[in-house]
Parts: sequence; C-alpha cells; structure tokens
Amino acid sequence: MRQNPARRTALLDAAIEVLAREGSRGLTLRAIDAEAGVPGGTASNYFANRGDLLAQVMRRTRERLVPDPVVLAKTLRRAPDQALAADLMRDLLARMRGDRASNLAMLELRLEATRRPELHAELSEFLTAEHRENIDYHVEAGLPGGRTGVALLYFAMLGIVIDDLTVPEITAAYSTDDLIGELAVRLLPDGVGTPTPDDGPPAGTGA
Repeated sequence: MRQNPARRTALLDAAIEVLAREGSRGLTLRAIDAEAGVPGGTASNYFANRGDLLAQVMRRTRERLVPDPVVLAKTLRRAPDQALAADLMRDLLARMRGDRASNLAMLELRLEATRRPELHAELSEFLTAEHRENIDYHVEAGLPGGRTGVALLYFAMLGIVIDDLTVPEITAAYSTDDLIGELAVRLLPDGVGTPTPDDGPPAGTGA
C-alpha cells in the first residue's frame, strides 16, 4: 500500500501523545487512530508490528526536540565559554519543557526497552550515537570542559530534566537558570576545551 509521509508523521505524533498520557499499555493502533482522528485501521497500514512502531516513535521524538538550526547558529557566534555552555543547557531545558509529551514518551520507551530486547538494542545504539555526537559537537565548537566535563554535565542535566518533567515540585524550589549556571562553572572549567588522554569515552550533553 502506498503511504503518505505526512500521514505517517501525524500518526507518530499521535502515538507520542498517547504514550505520554496513557503509558506503554495504552499505546494501541486503535488509540493512535483515535488520537490522530483518522479512520480505524489506518495505523496498521503504516507500522509492521509493535517493535517497528516503537522504533519509529523513538526517532520522531528526537526530530521534535532538535534545536532550531538558525537560532543555534546565531547563539554559537558568541565566545565559546562557560556562559555560552550554560545558555545552551538552559535552551535544552526550555525545549524539554516545550515538548513535554516527547520527553515523557521517551521515558516510557526507556522502560519498555528493559522488557523488549529488540527495542533495547535499537534504543541503546541510537542514544549512544546521539550521546557521542553531542560531545563531539561540544568539543569541536571549542566549548570548555573536555569530554569528561561534558559527560558530567549531561548526567546532571538528565536528572534536572527528569525531575522537572515528572515531579516539578522538586525543581520549583530552585532557580533552574542558577542551577545550570553553577553546573557550568563547576563542571566546565574555562580553558579546558579539548580532550585529553584521561578524558574518557565520548558522551553527550543533549544540546
């Protein structure tokens, strides 16, 4: 059957909303059709099986969370220092908040991957590659911290993002802008913008 790319995207966006709202158990082809407002049976023409659906949802969440390339290019014209790194992380958190459904869906996929070996393999490969690309981007942009510093920042930011999305009362007690600024100062010392032999494996900031 000939498939419509725009319809596929709409179905994936609907799947993300269902997954974020209902969890993995609520993600059915019928629920996707209803969320997308299309005739019953439409989603079954686009996804070979549940594994295929979940893999495509994973890729779609990443597409939705990519920063605006024009805005990013403008931001990166600034000096590559701690202040710029902190602003990139603040923008990351803003994008996470702006598309809460994609992030909650991704958390559901991580949990589902612990029970589905095929999804775990694909998720692990995809996110590990993204992790490495992000740190390479950071280092090549001349930003401070080296690979280890950026890895630490990534894990710290992941904690902030998860709490902010799932139990916002925790992060509401702080100024996240100030927290991120302090993380940049502590983890990304100025003058450390290139990897060293002790910097460890590539990691990523998610920026």
